[in-house]
Amino acid sequence: MAYAGKRGDKKDDETAGNPYANLDRTTVLQEARIFNETPVNVRKCSAVASKILYMLNQGEVLSVREATTFFFAITKLFQSQDVNLRRLVFLCIKELCKVAEDVIIVTSSLMKDMTGKEEGYRAAAIRALCLIVDPQMLQSMERYMKQAIVDKSPAVASAALVSSLHIATRSGAGLDIVKRWGNEIQEAATNENPMVQYHALGLLYQIRRGDRLAVNKLIAKFTAGRHLKSPLAVCLLVQMVSKTIQEEALQGTVTASLFDFLESCLRHKNEMVVYESAQALVNLRHSTGRDLGPAISVLQLFCSSSKPTIRYTAVRTLSQVAMTHPAAVTACNMDLENLITDSNRSIATLAITTLLKTGNENNVDRLMKQISSFMNDISDEFKVVVVSAVRALCFKFPKKHTLMMSYLATMLREEGGYEFKKALIDTLIIIVEDNQDAKESGLTHLCEFIEDCEHVNLAVRILALLGREGPKTKQPAKYIRYIYNRVILENAAVRSAAVTAMAKFGAYCPDLKSNIMVLLKRCMMDQDDEVRDRATYYFYILDSQQSGLYNNFILSHLQVSIVSLERALQTYISNTTHQEPFDMRSVPISAEPLTVEDKKLLRDEIQGARAEVGREEARAAKTGATGAAPTTAAVSAADMYVEQLQKIPQIAALGPLFKSSLPTQLTETETEYVVKCIKHTFEKDIVLQFDCINTLNDQILEKVYVQVESPDSAFVVDGTIHCPSLPHNQPGTTYTRVRIPPDEVAATAAFTSVLKFVVKDCDPATGEVESEEGYDDEYVLEDVEVTLADHMQKTIVPNFAAAWDEFGNDSEHQGTYGMNQYKNVQDAVDNLVRFFGMQPLDKSEKVPGDKNTHLLLLSGVFRGGFSVLVKCKLVLSDSGVAMMLQVRSESPEVNEAIIQSM
Repeated sequence: MAYAGKRGDKKDDETAGNPYANLDRTTVLQEARIFNETPVNVRKCSAVASKILYMLNQGEVLSVREATTFFFAITKLFQSQDVNLRRLVFLCIKELCKVAEDVIIVTSSLMKDMTGKEEGYRAAAIRALCLIVDPQMLQSMERYMKQAIVDKSPAVASAALVSSLHIATRSGAGLDIVKRWGNEIQEAATNENPMVQYHALGLLYQIRRGDRLAVNKLIAKFTAGRHLKSPLAVCLLVQMVSKTIQEEALQGTVTASLFDFLESCLRHKNEMVVYESAQALVNLRHSTGRDLGPAISVLQLFCSSSKPTIRYTAVRTLSQVAMTHPAAVTACNMDLENLITDSNRSIATLAITTLLKTGNENNVDRLMKQISSFMNDISDEFKVVVVSAVRALCFKFPKKHTLMMSYLATMLREEGGYEFKKALIDTLIIIVEDNQDAKESGLTHLCEFIEDCEHVNLAVRILALLGREGPKTKQPAKYIRYIYNRVILENAAVRSAAVTAMAKFGAYCPDLKSNIMVLLKRCMMDQDDEVRDRATYYFYILDSQQSGLYNNFILSHLQVSIVSLERALQTYISNTTHQEPFDMRSVPISAEPLTVEDKKLLRDEIQGARAEVGREEARAAKTGATGAAPTTAAVSAADMYVEQLQKIPQIAALGPLFKSSLPTQLTETETEYVVKCIKHTFEKDIVLQFDCINTLNDQILEKVYVQVESPDSAFVVDGTIHCPSLPHNQPGTTYTRVRIPPDEVAATAAFTSVLKFVVKDCDPATGEVESEEGYDDEYVLEDVEVTLADHMQKTIVPNFAAAWDEFGNDSEHQGTYGMNQYKNVQDAVDNLVRFFGMQPLDKSEKVPGDKNTHLLLLSGVFRGGFSVLVKCKLVLSDSGVAMMLQVRSESPEVNEAIIQSM
């Protein structure tokens, strides 16, 4: 018997698996012929119908002909009375009606099942029928839908309510019809069944959401009494109240009773409702300034719940609150510490990361000890999360860098995968670059790590950091041994990176140059071509004894946009004459790193640019035009703008794009017309891109453009590119070209701007124009300002002193200015960095022993490819901040333009 059991188990294992894994569409189409047989074979028909549903849900795309064939075959099964098969029929109809033709033919059969006595058919028939019928046919079945909404069967009532919700969201005409069922829907909202009540409340909100007064009445009705017994419905009501409070907060009028309702829900007997209200109160803290105490107290109680899901949601929400209001979560620290040993590792990880956000400088040591014992029991995925939290703690308490770096170095020596090690290296590199006091200890830890590093990418990154930061330390010679060991022991990629790092020591530290040249000479005999070429290249540059070459070809890297460089080289090669050598100044430099706020601001712009490029490619495909294959490489925002502007011949003829600004709002976001401006700077022109949105659903704007004028400057407006049409809520773009004055002295200007267009009335529901006759109209926008920062790109100069001396005194312009509007040096520095649009360098520092004096060093490239260096000596006095400005560049006109812009 035992032997027979084993054989049976083995047979079951062999037959286990997905029976639909290798379905063929053509085979299933042939099998569907069984639907035509009489009598109906329920078992076989159910199997074929299941195959059809499986294919559709796996993303299989059927042609219209195939979908129609399946659809009409499946309708033959209405003659079967098997409940399970009929359910499959309804499901197939719902899926196939989206593609098939003439699906309206099954309406009578579905109406029969919808009004029949079989409970198993009615709900499914309603769902299928409401997907097929259009608003005109819906009126004929309106009476049956009203009856279904108040049906005694909860399944039928829920199906009718959900189907009505889909109808209302599908079209304006459908919404108008569903609004006539308001009495029945309100009656369903008092149903004893929790699911019916939930669906009825959701449908009521959907049909009233366009009317704020009606929504307020709906909320007032259900918050005043105890109409809702469904926890799901109460959660939905909490979300509605939360959204209403947010809208009222924007207008400065918040109803106190709504907050009272949310706080009363914190005492609800259902945990789901309690958590939903606590989360709503936490999220509303940003817009209303309301006290977080009640919500935090509830979440604190949830931390000790016996249910893992409750504990997880509580800790997760506390972790989110700790990002912005760590003080409010401090009261929960004891409960969070108890969760560090939780059996659920997700909860434990969230607890420790939340503690790291809320910890103070006094308990950092204890937290680090707890983390050390905790890290051994979690996977690499959770370790990465903890390392990210430790990184944030390093920024919060920079004086604790010794403890943090010692802890991170200990984790580096432990076992772990690439992602975990990469997170540790990223954290150490950020600390080394941002904390001057931690630089030497951090570099030492990294040097010890690369002795046993298994990952080539990490070793190359560390060597690049050593070459960048090592020469600036007090004892740079001690890092040479670690770097040269890589030349002896590692593979070609690491050896190449080590050669580059050593060359930077030789270029930056004169006393080490002779020793570095000896080491480079040894590397010139390496068996790898790349290592030999680099060693030879750097050796002869160092041997030239020219500090300018050191700065340009060793310490500085090529700061150009790779995508733009590739495009410029292709253009140069396609020109067969080659009368002039290729000029690197024609290539835009790489865009400076963006802050988190800048990235958020640019996200919509990049998506808009991608959409525009996609539309152009689609139009080209329709007309049979051919072009270059789209690249799969990641591109920056500037490169996306280049792709967008190259599609416009008038702008493409202006040459390479130098810089694109961040978008500037020219209107309020709540106005009828929303306009924002992006300034694109070329060598001799500025293109103003105006992205416009028409928020009025009863108007279509045509011939849209922005009239730009600047009477007080030498800038000349030289043509506009209109937006042909601007329908409701569809973005459109218009461009204005502005010629920069031939002399470089003029760098700033202010332009008045007026949005002009032709208005045509349209049907709000369909968007169709009611009359071809329109009228001219205009809308005054905010002024557009061109500043010095629009002409400047940021660049990094590793050795500012050498670059400054290389220009010489003859290329310098000076000026002295009083900035009495600033009462401290830091505000003046921040505003100067924004004004110049240049890169502040590491050597920018307060003069030792004098907190009222600051030396600001800036580097950048002016439009046209002219390198610029700036020194700003700031002194704080009783009357304000005084500044002495020194500018050096390759062009006297550029110097004069910067001085004049002040």
